[in-house]
Amino acid sequence: MNFEMQIANMLAKNINGFIKFVHKHYENKNNIFCLNTDKVYQLKLLVEEYKFQVLADELLRINRFTWDENYTHLLVDRFRNGMSIIEEYVENNYNDLFIFTARLYTLNSLSLTFSKEE
Repeated sequence: MNFEMQIANMLAKNINGFIKFVHKHYENKNNIFCLNTDKVYQLKLLVEEYKFQVLADELLRINRFTWDENYTHLLVDRFRNGMSIIEEYVENNYNDLFIFTARLYTLNSLSLTFSKEE
């Protein structure tokens, strides 16, 4: 299996994990880590607005058997656009959303392997 294909699949699985993590923290109203559920709800809306679930599913689909470099880079670029907004939102509301920073760091590291500077 191609190394880039494995990273794309790993990125897609981590995007799915992040989506589930956000939904879990939104649905669990008695969570001690997230005191302000309105900010978690806004984060959930941002994830849905930038269609992270569609991007993750598409990354998994196109990289399941073969490596499609152009389409993978296009999907990762779309993900990075939404990711920059979400990172800024979490950074601005760090006191309430600090629990999401580790997941964002992982997603950022994986997606940077597809940057155009390489």
